[in-house]
Amino acid sequence: MREQPEQQAPPVQRLRIRYAKRGRLRFTSHRDFSRAFERAVFRARVPMAYSSGFNPHPRISYAGAAPTGSASEAEFLEIALAAVVDPADIHRSLEEALPEGLDILEVVESPGGSLADLLQASHWYADVSAAPIEAETAVAVFLAADEVPVERMTKKGLREFDCRAAVVSLAAGPAPEGSAAGARLDLVLRHAVPAVRPDDVLTGLRATAGLDSGPAPLLTRVAQGPLDEATGRVGDPLRSRA
Repeated sequence: MREQPEQQAPPVQRLRIRYAKRGRLRFTSHRDFSRAFERAVFRARVPMAYSSGFNPHPRISYAGAAPTGSASEAEFLEIALAAVVDPADIHRSLEEALPEGLDILEVVESPGGSLADLLQASHWYADVSAAPIEAETAVAVFLAADEVPVERMTKKGLREFDCRAAVVSLAAGPAPEGSAAGARLDLVLRHAVPAVRPDDVLTGLRATAGLDSGPAPLLTRVAQGPLDEATGRVGDPLRSRA
């Protein structure tokens, strides 16, 4: 009989981590980030809890990763530990072990529940080349539509879906001073199935109103968490319980 694998002890502490993808590191894929984070955990000597089985791996739960190429100030993961530690110490150790541009912003003890269930919506900025008045007109046309079908290539082939239904709010204004962009779109997207990304909304704006977003619009996620349906605001998942 094959020898049974050693059963690992259950975790004694769980920590939730918010991190950012900035600058050139926004082009890091989720797979590349997960590898970099696991190396950082090893270098920082974090007392990780491990899964049981023939190939134990550190207990790290990733949730709601931004599309490759998007900057983000609101990426989240949860780690399970084999010893109780001070979250501030883990913050410092991981910050030193990760490359600049993959930045640890906050580490807190998990309040319990499912982190993934709390990530109900995202707040995005999209900096586009169009003039503010053009962007405002396009937004008005888009929001007036009952449905805006778009197509995107997925792992299962070309798929068509409605990008309008996931939009909680959308507004346009001038881009920040010093930016090369002309206008900034302020967008809140509900997490749905199929997932609607900010670039899908840009495709919808081009289809409905001819908005030219430019060759390389900058997409930045500024918040991700529970959605307040009454106000349309995105809350903080580090202080919420699913």
